[in-house]
Amino acid sequence: MEVPVSGKCRMSCVQPPVFRSATGGAGNCEIAISDGSSLSLHRAGIRPDGRSLMTDGVDPKRNPDVRIRSFRYILLASLPLLLFLAVPLIAVLVRTAPSQLLRSLFEERVAEAITLSISTTLIATAVTLIFGTPVAYLLARYPFRGRSLVDTLIDLPIVLPPAVAGVALLMAFGRQGIFGPALQSIGLTIPFTRTAVVLAQLFVASPFYVKSAVQGFMAVDRELEQSAAMDGASFFRIFWDITLPLSIPSLTSGLLMTWARALGEFGGTIIFAGNFPGRTQTMPLAIYLGFEIDFSVALTLAVVLLIISFAIIFFLRKVLHDRMFVV
Repeated sequence: MEVPVSGKCRMSCVQPPVFRSATGGAGNCEIAISDGSSLSLHRAGIRPDGRSLMTDGVDPKRNPDVRIRSFRYILLASLPLLLFLAVPLIAVLVRTAPSQLLRSLFEERVAEAITLSISTTLIATAVTLIFGTPVAYLLARYPFRGRSLVDTLIDLPIVLPPAVAGVALLMAFGRQGIFGPALQSIGLTIPFTRTAVVLAQLFVASPFYVKSAVQGFMAVDRELEQSAAMDGASFFRIFWDITLPLSIPSLTSGLLMTWARALGEFGGTIIFAGNFPGRTQTMPLAIYLGFEIDFSVALTLAVVLLIISFAIIFFLRKVLHDRMFVV
């Protein structure tokens, strides 16, 4: 039997070609080249279990000793980074006594920072959901000129230093910014207000939702939507009844990541909104100020943010993944 390999080559086999390794197999094969030369191949064959191009050797899955040894080596190589990430977080928890934590939680400065952070981040997350969903659907479903530019624009706040985001917002909406005079003419002042806090959080956190929503919309089977369209369903009916429900896991994870990122926003907020207790001082800003005034406040808010972040990640990794992604 001859099998063409390229424009000038063909592979002739005494038996049907099967590929396994250089040492075992069934069927002698050779590659014949049109210029008369030929390259003999060693015996080759396909494995009975269907695997191809696999060398004969010890299968780690069938040899527990190999798997155990390799696991130990990889674990030892992973320990330095894992310990480096875990020890500082554990130190925060160890240094904060439960009695001190409860006592600090009821202090006015701590309560105000927690309340302000939760309220502003929820607003920023809601705005992201409303205006980020159309952007995600646009990127997921419609090829258009400039799409890569829009995609880059969405990614930019993720890698941009937060301080740069604060300066950019100030140059856009500050008193001397591009829109500053126009906003002042109608009596609106954005910098150093709660609105500025929300805008700073929205700027740095919204891309997390958009990127996750894009993946969710792209994963929806287009044939389901096309079948509904053939039955006369409108675009909004298809989106509401088919696309949106099937994308809920990705949308939910994106919203949670957006909320967590907004909770931790610091650089853009302190430049664009300032650090005024009770007005613009969020939890990260209160932690920063706590180093100079009361370190117990900084420790308490650090524990609060650590617990919230851990809960969000655990929910994403375990609850959402196990209950919504696994079929």
